[in-house]
Amino acid sequence: MDTERVVLSASQKALRINLNPEIYGTFAEIGAGQEVVRHFFRAGGASGTIAKAMSAYDKDFSDAIYGKEEKGRYVCKPRLNNMLNHEYNLIVERLKRKDHPNKKFFAFADTVATINYQKTIQGHGWIGVKFQTSPEKEPNIVILHVRLHEQDNLLQQASVGLLGVNLLYGCFFFYTKPKELLLSLYDNITRDQIEIDMIQMTGPDFETVDNRLLSLQLVKNGMTDAVIFSPDGRNIQAADILYKKNIIALRGSFRPVTRVNIDMIMKGFKLFEKEYRVDQDNIQVLFEITLNNLRAEGDIDEQDFLDRADILCSLGQTVLVSNYSKYYKLVEFFTKYTTKRMGIIMGTNMLMELFNEKYYRDLNGGILEAFGILFSRDLKIYLYPFKDPESGDLLTAKNCPIHPRLKPLYDYLIYNKRLMDITDYNPDVLDIYSKDVLDMIHHGYTGWEDLVPTYVDTIIKDNRLFGYDPQTTPNPDYKPPKRLKGSWVNPN
Repeated sequence: MDTERVVLSASQKALRINLNPEIYGTFAEIGAGQEVVRHFFRAGGASGTIAKAMSAYDKDFSDAIYGKEEKGRYVCKPRLNNMLNHEYNLIVERLKRKDHPNKKFFAFADTVATINYQKTIQGHGWIGVKFQTSPEKEPNIVILHVRLHEQDNLLQQASVGLLGVNLLYGCFFFYTKPKELLLSLYDNITRDQIEIDMIQMTGPDFETVDNRLLSLQLVKNGMTDAVIFSPDGRNIQAADILYKKNIIALRGSFRPVTRVNIDMIMKGFKLFEKEYRVDQDNIQVLFEITLNNLRAEGDIDEQDFLDRADILCSLGQTVLVSNYSKYYKLVEFFTKYTTKRMGIIMGTNMLMELFNEKYYRDLNGGILEAFGILFSRDLKIYLYPFKDPESGDLLTAKNCPIHPRLKPLYDYLIYNKRLMDITDYNPDVLDIYSKDVLDMIHHGYTGWEDLVPTYVDTIIKDNRLFGYDPQTTPNPDYKPPKRLKGSWVNPN
């Protein structure tokens, strides 16, 4: 039976590493002092663990050692990678393996900027470890990006020190359990102190690790509220992809992505790129999946999440996974990185939810506070018509039923073109819903292939996504909705 993991203090972790004769390496820290290595020096026995500790604090010295960065930034992922590779290679070059046959080498590095004196810029940083789990193995690499939330420089430095100890300890003692390693990073610290918004594990011991699932765990465990990964499945730090961009986002379940989803993004994008404050060469499109969507049928199904992500990535899309059930929280997240015009595409049925006052009872200013956050930014909402599956009526901005008390606010947004109808939609796709496609797949029916974008059906079939099984016997009790046109019939 599994037992609860005992949480050690930073000094206990440092001492355990120091007393292990096989662990040996270097520490290189830039920007926030020698806060991590300090724990190892103070724990005792550090001479058997630490080959070197350094801080190339001066920019010229740092460039001379690690090379210049193209963009002139020092708190960035490329700088961290250069530090890890440089320091690790020095260990390999200077220590003869025959003299140290049992040593597991490591290089720890961080480059961190703490809060400025005026407290106008919050701290953040990159932290990583390149390490061996066996002398004959190639090294692994674990990299984190963190945001520092404390309002004091010294407190932020102390928190970085604790996190660094947790990371190094986790790399050597939890590398066989990546999820446990991830959870252990918050030993003796809290989310109020540090937010981890990007993690990446690579190397021989992490060959079976899907970094997209690690991203999902960050959000699921409350370590951050949003993570992004690129079409090739790489975890991306938000600033690297959203900084000073014109962002346009579409929220959905995408289970699976359908022709109506693609029509929404294409037609919404077409309107957005014509906006006079939008640079056509500087647009970032995001497909957003919220935790609420992922938990629609109970606890989060990781395979189901990967199925959705695989299809979106295969279509060349960037995926945002967030804990922002409310749109104003999503817009607040975007404005951390850009002040340029943003766009959100939604079905008109979702607009009624946006104007439902019950969702804003936790705000002192209620719906007016939420809308102040939304529309004090340079935001436009593009409304895709919703076709009622029962009556067939079309819902647009012109006939959307808004409570009379909120109608003046609604009319104001319409008049100022902050809410706009998408008028050149494809009427042939309005009857398509992801749930119908999923039901047809699960019940062994054909015809769903015509409801998804080109090649998506092939991806689903080839990779057996969403439970697709060509051997499934069609369920005679299930009938596809009559509103779906075409020859969608029981294959038998």
